[in-house]
Amino acid sequence: MPRPSRELRFEPADNRRLANLCGPLDANLRQLEVALDVTITRRGERVTVRGDAGAIERASDLLEDLYARADSALEPDAVQLCIVDSANPATDEGDLPRLMTRKRDLAGRTPNQRAYLDSILAHDVTFGIGPAGTGKTYLAVACAVDALERDAVKRIVLVRPAVEAGERLGFLPGDLAQKVDPYLRPLYDALYDLMGFDRVGKMFEKGAIEIAPLAYMRGRTLNHAFIILDEAQNTTPEQMKMFLTRMGFGAKAVVTGDPTQVDLPRGSKSGLIEAQEVLASVRGVAMTHFTADDVVRHPLVGRIVAAYEAYTANRPADGRSDVADALLRGARIRNG
Repeated sequence: MPRPSRELRFEPADNRRLANLCGPLDANLRQLEVALDVTITRRGERVTVRGDAGAIERASDLLEDLYARADSALEPDAVQLCIVDSANPATDEGDLPRLMTRKRDLAGRTPNQRAYLDSILAHDVTFGIGPAGTGKTYLAVACAVDALERDAVKRIVLVRPAVEAGERLGFLPGDLAQKVDPYLRPLYDALYDLMGFDRVGKMFEKGAIEIAPLAYMRGRTLNHAFIILDEAQNTTPEQMKMFLTRMGFGAKAVVTGDPTQVDLPRGSKSGLIEAQEVLASVRGVAMTHFTADDVVRHPLVGRIVAAYEAYTANRPADGRSDVADALLRGARIRNG
C-alpha cells in the first residue's frame, strides 16, 4: 500500500536558494528524512514528501521554513536545530534566559533544556542526568561563562573523574594538566566555542578557569566559584559526597552524567545513581532528567538512545536478551 504523499512547489522559484536548501548532494534533505522518518524526492523546484500524515505535515513546514532562510548555505547543525525547535516551540521567547556568551542566540531548545537552565540559575546545586547529546555539559559551561562574565563568581572550576571508557590507555606523559587533558576535552571544546580560544587561554593564565581532577579535590574549599563535575556516573559514592562538600561561600555546582554509561569497575556503585536517591528531597538541590527527545546532535543519535533504552527496559533481570536465551537453549539441546 503506497504511503501518503504531498507535493511542494517553492515560490518564488530560485535555483540558488533551492541548492542551499538541499545542501551538497541533497545532504540536508537526507538529514530531514532520517530525523522525521519520511522520504523526500526532488525534481527541479518540486519536492514530494512521503510518510505518515503527521510527519508529512512537519516535514513540509520545515522545508518551507528552511527555503525562506536559504539565502545562504544551510549548515547541517543549523538544519538540526531547526528540526529540534520545530518539535519544541518556545511558549514565550521573552521568558527564555539569555546568557552572556559569544553565542548570542544560545537558549534551551527543548522543555527539559529550558528547565535545566532555569534550575541552574535558581539553585546552588543542579544535577543534569541523561543520555549523550542532550546538552547537559554544554549548557552547564554556558551558565558558568555567564556567571563569570556577570562577575557573579570569580572563577570556573572544571572537574572530571579520570576513568577510562572501557579500554586501558596506559601511562599518560606530561604534567598534571596534560595528563587530564583528554578527559576534560569536551569541557575545553565548550569553553572555546562560548568564549573564543584566545580568551580561554588568558582566563587559564589568570587562574579564572581551573581544571581539577576529582582525585585532587579532597581538602579544598571553593569560594565564589562555578564548579562543574562532568561524567559524574564514574564517581564512587564517597567521591560524590567529597565533591559536593567542597562548596564554599558564593559557590554554585552543576553535576552532569549518564547513568547508563558507567565505566567503574564491575561491582562498584555509581555516586551519581546514589545521589539521586540521597538528595531527592534536599531543599536547594535540583535535578533535571533528559531523554532521547532532548538530543541535539545527528538525528540518528536520538533514535540510537531510544533503541538502547527500549532494549534495556525489555532485557531480563539477569541481563540476557531473548536472542541470548534462544542461543543458550539451542546449545543445551545440542549438548544433550
